Amino acid sequence: MASDRVHAALPDPPSQREEDNKEEEKAFGNIFVELESVDLPLGTTLRSIYDDQPNAHKRFMEKLDARIRNHDREIEKMCNFHHQGFVDAITELLKVRADAEKLMGQVTDTNQRLQEAGREVTAQTEEVIRCRIQQRNMATTVEKLQLCIPVLEMYSKLKEQLESKRYYAALKTMEQLEKVYIPRVSQYRFCQIMAENLPRLREEIKEISMSDLKDFLESIRKHSDKVGETAMRQAQQHRTFNSAVAKQASMGHYTKPVYSLNGRTHSHTHNGLMMDDDTGDEEEADEEILTAQDLVDFSPVYRCLHIYTVLGDRETFENYYRKQRKKQARLVLQPQANMHETVEGYRRYFNQIVGFFVVEDHILHATQGLVTRAFTDELWNMALSKIIAVLRTHSSYCDDPDLVLELKNLIVIFADTLQGYGFPVNRLFDLLFEVRDQYNETLLKKWALVFREIFELDNYSPIPVETEEEYKLVVSRFPFHDAEIEKQDFPKKLPMSQSVPQIYTQVKEFIYASLKFSESLHRSSTEIDDMLRKSTNLLLTRTLSSCLQNLIKKPHIGLTELVQIIINTTHLEQACRYLEEFITNITNVSPETVHTTRLYGLSTFKDARHAAEGEIYTKLNQKIDEFIQLADYEWGMAESDGRASGYLMDLINFLRSTFQVFTHLPGKVAQTACMSACKHLSTSLMQMLLDTELKQISMGAIQQFNLDVIQCELFASSEPVPGFQGDTLQLAFIDLRQLLDLFMVWDWSTYLADYGQPTSKYLRVNPATALALLEKMKDTSKKNNIFSQFRKNDRDKQKLIETVVKQLRSLVNGMSS
Repeated sequence: MASDRVHAALPDPPSQREEDNKEEEKAFGNIFVELESVDLPLGTTLRSIYDDQPNAHKRFMEKLDARIRNHDREIEKMCNFHHQGFVDAITELLKVRADAEKLMGQVTDTNQRLQEAGREVTAQTEEVIRCRIQQRNMATTVEKLQLCIPVLEMYSKLKEQLESKRYYAALKTMEQLEKVYIPRVSQYRFCQIMAENLPRLREEIKEISMSDLKDFLESIRKHSDKVGETAMRQAQQHRTFNSAVAKQASMGHYTKPVYSLNGRTHSHTHNGLMMDDDTGDEEEADEEILTAQDLVDFSPVYRCLHIYTVLGDRETFENYYRKQRKKQARLVLQPQANMHETVEGYRRYFNQIVGFFVVEDHILHATQGLVTRAFTDELWNMALSKIIAVLRTHSSYCDDPDLVLELKNLIVIFADTLQGYGFPVNRLFDLLFEVRDQYNETLLKKWALVFREIFELDNYSPIPVETEEEYKLVVSRFPFHDAEIEKQDFPKKLPMSQSVPQIYTQVKEFIYASLKFSESLHRSSTEIDDMLRKSTNLLLTRTLSSCLQNLIKKPHIGLTELVQIIINTTHLEQACRYLEEFITNITNVSPETVHTTRLYGLSTFKDARHAAEGEIYTKLNQKIDEFIQLADYEWGMAESDGRASGYLMDLINFLRSTFQVFTHLPGKVAQTACMSACKHLSTSLMQMLLDTELKQISMGAIQQFNLDVIQCELFASSEPVPGFQGDTLQLAFIDLRQLLDLFMVWDWSTYLADYGQPTSKYLRVNPATALALLEKMKDTSKKNNIFSQFRKNDRDKQKLIETVVKQLRSLVNGMSS
């Protein structure tokens, strides 16, 4: 350690100091070089001076002073070296000064002359420069204008298209402006204004096109009636043509028209080729075929659809269009309140509906997806339900068969028209069956009035026939055949009255009227035959039967009329088979077919005849009662007049004349009526004797009453109606005869002895009846014999009466117990 300190204290050897001085000189030299170089930054260099050893700054300053002195010596040497040359140069320069001034004057003079000479050139040069600048500007302007002119032309074209309402083309022009033309000159302000206006123009186009669409929808609602009328007329003409073709199909080849959407008519020839019908003289006479496109301008729809498609808003347009058409469909389907009053009301209703769906069908096929088949089917199903409900309601108000028939024809044409456009119409044909029932009901009501009028105008007497022509006329209207009458000479009478051929003719007219409804219903002959027979059965069993029943019950219909009604119904019943043949000839359906409905006319006329027979019995009895009410017996008379009562003789004369008319009645009607009249007369006479208000009857009255009963018996025995066997008719008066004989003969002992025996002479005399009459006579005996009660015969008779009364009472009491 000590040795180290010794070495540290010792000075460095000379060689070491020299090396250190060299390094220091070298370092300061580098620093001076850096300082003298103005391009280098001095901060780093100066920092390196101060960052070295502590005395580096002092030594640097010393070195710097030394260097400065060195540079001064070098400058001084250089100046001393060049001083003589400098002096010489100054001397030379002073010599040149005069020449320089002279030269300067010459140059100035030359410059002035040059300036004066070049001033005109300068002016011309400036003009050339200005022209060149203008030329360059013009070229630039032309170039820019060439870029702007197409834009302006397109914009002008856009304005023209908007003014001419060519909105779809205007949108295409806008698209070209935005994508092609405006980007080329977008730096100009007018292009920016154009670009800003284009969206506004698009909105205006949308609003205008939507306004046009609304006008179109309003217009189409008004024109639907005409469109539908045209379509239905064409469908009707097509049906008429097809019917004519069907009738002439067996005559050879024929052409069939095909109606196309473009309004032209083509025809299929027998070789399958298509030929235009718009050539030749024959076609010139044909009515031009119009389509929806001919009657309605659809361009607003197409234009609006294209515009919204271009604007990317097609879905909004489709939704709006469909929504509005649904609303219009509901309005179209709403009928007028009085639609059922006239056929024109129904026709307008159908025309509007057909027009609506014809337009929708055209839109469906002419546009791409604006409406779809699903949309039109949905509308049709909704409309069909509403139509059926409306027709059900309004047809029920209709009571005119002609109007119902017109309605049926309209429904058929309506269905055929829409079926031609692809809409299902099966439910409409099902509805026609309901309308058919309504039609039959109206027919039945109409024919009920016809039948009533026929019955009211009938004279209910046989038809007189004066000549053979009249006879043939009657036979042509009604199938009447009678060999005996045909053999008779003219004039002669037919057994039925005038109403029979009229009724028969009207039934045939009803069948024709019912057949009219079956036309064009696409039904088989069997179904039509069945419908005709069922409707005819309703006419016979309900309408005609009701009219006959009401006729028979009318008060003014007398016995003669009732007899004629029975004869009439008999002939009508026989004519029913001819009605069946009539229907068979119309439908060509054999009556032997399994499901063929039979006519029920036989039962109808039988029922009417039975009702008439019953009414005859009733009216005959009423007439007998009227005569009986005229009876005026003197029940207390002592002796009879010796002749029958006047009222009874009048009654018998009436019965004789009436039964003479009855000889024309079929079967046993006359016999039954005669028997019924006699029984009723017998019963009425018996009730007259036993009337509780009648208190006393004399024997003279009994004798007078017996004379009247004898006349009745004589009438019965005179066979007023042929066909009775033996004394059958007289048995109607047997009760009266036995009762009167009992009192006339006064054979009480026999009566009481034989009572209850089958062989009794007075078997039909009831003890109660005999008792009631005997008590009336007993009271009379008491009154008449007040002063002769002491006579022996009278006393005996009175006792006998009292005894008989007691015995009769015992018999009556025995019967009741």
